[in-house]
Formats: sequence, structure tokens, C-alpha cells
Amino acid sequence: MTAHPSREALTRSAEDYLKTIYRLTSSGEPATTSELATALDLAPASVSGMLRRLADQRLVEHEPYRGVTLSRDGRLIALRMVRRHRLIEAYLVAHLGYTWDTVHAEAEQLEHAVSDTLIERMAQVLGDPLEDPHGDPIPGPDGSLAELVYVPLSDFEVGETAEIRRVDTSDAERLRYLGAEGLTPGTRLRVAARAPFAGPITVRLGRRDLMLGRELAGQLLCARATR
Repeated sequence: MTAHPSREALTRSAEDYLKTIYRLTSSGEPATTSELATALDLAPASVSGMLRRLADQRLVEHEPYRGVTLSRDGRLIALRMVRRHRLIEAYLVAHLGYTWDTVHAEAEQLEHAVSDTLIERMAQVLGDPLEDPHGDPIPGPDGSLAELVYVPLSDFEVGETAEIRRVDTSDAERLRYLGAEGLTPGTRLRVAARAPFAGPITVRLGRRDLMLGRELAGQLLCARATR
């Protein structure tokens, strides 16, 4: 019987596919070829070819007209890549002076190049963190992941207090804006007003009010504060 390929046997492109499929299927629904093509900025024909190769390696399950999901082995490799990416981001911020809006592109490059030994030494130096600078959970070395369910700020009602736990964007410009306004993991705020018809949300931070578009508010994943 042919052994399943290890992470080291995969190309960078294959690793990117598996990580992207993991992200697109996090809601429980299969990822379509068109979604993958858009996410990876590739032609649908190229995506279809790679999916056939990954299916031959038993890393994905691809049903025509339905979509693609990860196999057990594919999910494990994807989670190892996610662990690498998020630990590198945490290390760059904690020890190399990067800001949270500059680490994503660097981590995209480094996650394919560094060794498993270096990744685990980074984790040790960081104290085995559970989250990256954006509040995203860091998988364990065995691929385990505690996915906590948070509520988008856009779903909070007027008068409710929220604590930001995750920021669901890698867009540098948005992260710079959110950081400048103090909208980072750990920040508490209160919903002061909601405009109708998907209009903006006004939040109270300390003694100041800030108006946020509904889309941006939806990227701030929060827990309801009890006090």
C-alpha cells in the first residue's frame, strides 16, 4: 500500500491549496472550484487539475458539481500549515518588531521554508501560545484545534457589551485602521446605536463613540461581556 505523502513531499502550491480548502470549508460546506480559483487567483482549469492530483494522493475528496473537502490526512497537513503560519506571525510581532498588519505576507513566505524544529522552538520561546496576534487559534503540534465560537459585532444589539476576541481579516489597510482605533483582541466596547437597513453601527470605547460599517463590524468576532 502506498503511504500518504508527508508535508515534506508536497509542493508549496499543494500546501497552499490544502490550507485554502481548510479555510473555505470551515463553515462545514464543501468548497467549489470557482471559490478556490478566486481565493488563489488562478484559472478554474488549473484548480481542477490540482484537485485531481490531490484526490489521487487521498488528501481531498472531490465530487463534481458539489465541491471539495479535505480527507483526514489533508486536514492534518492543512492544520500543520495553519500552525506554522500563526506561530510565525506571533513570533514576528513578539520578537522582531512587526505590527499585526505586516505579518501576514511574511508568514505566507516563511511557512513553507522553515523546518519543523524551528517552528517548535518558536513555540517554546513564545510560551506555547494559544492564539496569534489577530486572536486566531493556533493548532497544536498534533493538529488538534480548539475552535471557539464567537459572535460578529454586527450581530450585537444596542446596549450590549462585547469583548473583541478575533479579527477576521488579513487586509493590511483594515488592520492598520482597527489598530489605530484600538479595536484589537481584548478590547471591550458597548454598542451605542445601530442604523437600520444594514447601516453603520456606533460603538462606545471609553468616552468616545466610533461609527463602523456593517461589513467591518462583521469581521470583529466577539464574546458577550457579562460585566
